[in-house]
Amino acid sequence: MPFALTASLRELRTLLVLGRVSNLPTVWSNCLAGWLLGGGGPLGRLALLCFGATFLYVGGMFLNDAFDAEFDKEHRKERPIPSGAISLGRVWFWGFAGLSIGGFSLTLLGNTTAILALLLAGSILLYDAVHKLITFSPLVMAACRFFLYLAAGSTTIEGVTGLTLWSAFALAAYIVGLSYLARQESLRGVLRYWPCGLLAAPILLAMIANAGPYRDRAFLLSVILVLWIIKCLRHTFGGPARHIGRTVSGLLAGISLVDLLAIADATHQTALIFLLLFVSALLFQRFVPAT
Repeated sequence: MPFALTASLRELRTLLVLGRVSNLPTVWSNCLAGWLLGGGGPLGRLALLCFGATFLYVGGMFLNDAFDAEFDKEHRKERPIPSGAISLGRVWFWGFAGLSIGGFSLTLLGNTTAILALLLAGSILLYDAVHKLITFSPLVMAACRFFLYLAAGSTTIEGVTGLTLWSAFALAAYIVGLSYLARQESLRGVLRYWPCGLLAAPILLAMIANAGPYRDRAFLLSVILVLWIIKCLRHTFGGPARHIGRTVSGLLAGISLVDLLAIADATHQTALIFLLLFVSALLFQRFVPAT
């Protein structure tokens, strides 16, 4: 293989790792779920929503590594910046560029969406800056997905509905749970079990919100999500060896299952889209780490 092509592929992988692109299917499933909960609308608006959310996420991940450069130099030397694969200055530039492009794209979808996009971008930047400094940083991370859900809902025919808001809270609780588990990856001692309870928030909401003919489907989807959560948690709590990274990666992919549960009344074709996004996240994780 020519040297130039090899170098280009190496640089491409560096960018993919920095952007943690294996998690992008979950960002798109968030957008689709919020869009459907609000009654949908023109597909062009959904496409622009996903475009903006993609740049916000990738830009935020670049900035995450930029803020963590000193920490990674000491504790995660394999990351792109401390390994010398890319300069810190370039990461700062592309991080803020991504955040700007993504935020501007969402402002084109209306005033309400613009406000929520500003809150989303602010939450991303705040998380990147302080997540290593404060113990409640999982709440800030949860706010990112919360505002993304609301931004998606604001682009639709009905706007942000009550179910959209409650679904955003349920997803936020799930994110808090997996984020607290992720924080324990570098800690020693007894693991805390309480974050696992927060992973059940979407299931509780589904059982409350769905009645009549939708209750059975919500129950089935809840069982699927429960089984996946248990499978993921076994990597951490199933034996003497901890594999918290595998647990967190699996739970991140499971966000698409959470989104599917939020719209338990979806058609089979729509449900298939969420399942494909779930499988895509798992497949992408084989090539690009999720964390």
